[in-house]
Parts: sequence; structure tokens; C-alpha cells
Amino acid sequence: MSPEQLLEQAKASCQKRGARFTLAREQVFKLLTQQDGAIGAYELLDQLKAIDPAAKPATIYRALDFLSQQGFVHKIESINAFVLCHHFGDCDHPVQLLICDNCGHVEEVQSNDFDNALRSLAIKKGFAISHQIVEAHGNCQACQ
Repeated sequence: MSPEQLLEQAKASCQKRGARFTLAREQVFKLLTQQDGAIGAYELLDQLKAIDPAAKPATIYRALDFLSQQGFVHKIESINAFVLCHHFGDCDHPVQLLICDNCGHVEEVQSNDFDNALRSLAIKKGFAISHQIVEAHGNCQACQ
């Protein structure tokens, strides 16, 4: 899906949910559509300042919080970075990320078998999963 199509889908999703897709949120979303891999908040801030010199860290963090709540981006905890979700129709879907430690490429994959196995293990331990992001680090095909 093209960046323009992703933006239109995000706007439609926000309108349907009654969520405000402000200019700052749209600008950060657009910047994320231009990334091949994950990007940190301060790197995003540097890019946003080229568009809006008055942008502050709070601008980025508020926008990223909103985009994350809407299911448009995923936070990669292990590298403290963010990546755009390209199938954000369901913001509660389980997330499995393949992260290349060499080039930084991030690929989101979905395995119902993996999700079911993890949920089954959690149930056996009396644990209720509320949110799932699994991060796997290694080398992508291009870097092997």
C-alpha cells in the first residue's frame, strides 16, 4: 500500500472512531510511512523540525502515543523505536516483529500458531495476556 493510501486509511479509521487526526499526528504518520525500518522518537523529531521548526519532544511523544493507541504504529521496546503497522484495521492484533540487527529493517509477521501456543502456555500458568509484541532479533535475508 502506498503512503498516500495508508494516510487515507488512517484518516478514515480515525473518523470512524471519532478520533482527532490533527496536523501534528498526520505529519508524524507521514514521516513513519517513509521509513523502511524502525525509527527513534528523537530521529522523528529531527525530521519533523524540517517541516515544523517549533516542534518539541512532547509533540512527537503525544503523536506517537496517539498513533500507537490507534494501532497505526508499534513500539519496539528492545531498541526504543517505532515502526508503522501496515495492516492497522485491528489495533489489538498480536504482533511479531523480525528485527535485523545489521540494517535495521523491521518486518511484521503474523502467526496464529505462535499466538495460540503463547496463549495456551499463559493460560496454563494462570496468566491473561492483554497485549502481545514479540521481538526477534537477527539478520534479514539481505544481510546474511
